[in-house]
Amino acid sequence: MKSAALVILNVFHLIFFSSLQSTAQPLHTCKDSICHVRIVTDSLFNSPQRINILVLDKESLPGYSIEFAYQTSELIKTSQIAESWNALAAINGGFFDMDNGGSVTYFERDDSVISETRTTDLKWAVPDSLINGALILNKNYTLEIESAKGEQFYETSKKEAFVMVCGPLLIMDSLVQELPDMKFAAMRHPRTCVGLTNESIIFMTVDGRSETAAGMNLGEVQYYMLKLGCLDAINLDGGGSTSMWTLEKGLVNNPSDKTGERPVANALLILKK
Repeated sequence: MKSAALVILNVFHLIFFSSLQSTAQPLHTCKDSICHVRIVTDSLFNSPQRINILVLDKESLPGYSIEFAYQTSELIKTSQIAESWNALAAINGGFFDMDNGGSVTYFERDDSVISETRTTDLKWAVPDSLINGALILNKNYTLEIESAKGEQFYETSKKEAFVMVCGPLLIMDSLVQELPDMKFAAMRHPRTCVGLTNESIIFMTVDGRSETAAGMNLGEVQYYMLKLGCLDAINLDGGGSTSMWTLEKGLVNNPSDKTGERPVANALLILKK
């Protein structure tokens, strides 16, 4: 029987790309219930795009674990973090201090606060309008995306295995969310996002800043993830940080920095239990 991930992706490619008269060529390999899809097109949003998608069936979560690996005082490439954890797949995580390492937004793990949101007068701080969401893994292994609550709420609550405040929120309850009026949202850049459908968890990277990959503005990301069937979706750190790695293929996207994959402070991992 086909996994829910494959059904969703097959329907998506048949309907969405056909309607856009796209030259997208999805190249996917599936191992167990994790599916990797690579999409290369010259016509999506009238631009060249390179997109990588990881899909994990929610029904398979008891056999996997989602982990947030982090460093508080150093920067390490997403691929190196994944390899050190013996992960099956990984994407880069949230916003961070590019000089000294560590997250610059609220992050807690196992009821311990790792970092608080940096005030906007400090270097590498992120505007409040961009960090209006939270990516949460509950202790019952369910992954949630929600409007960010106050830091005191998360400090008091004991149901979360980890909480990372990030954003902006892209989709909530199948509705696109209002985006901040700023270049970060309006201009095309590489993007890293997480989305939730009825059946699956979607991890997505969009390459950009090159002749073969224009990147997307956040409105385009919203539309694209809606077409993937996402009920909820959130933006993570992007730009030169955007990275996706799989055990089978290694680094599968093309980071935009001239020096290649950028060292980061944290990464979202998929592990086999």
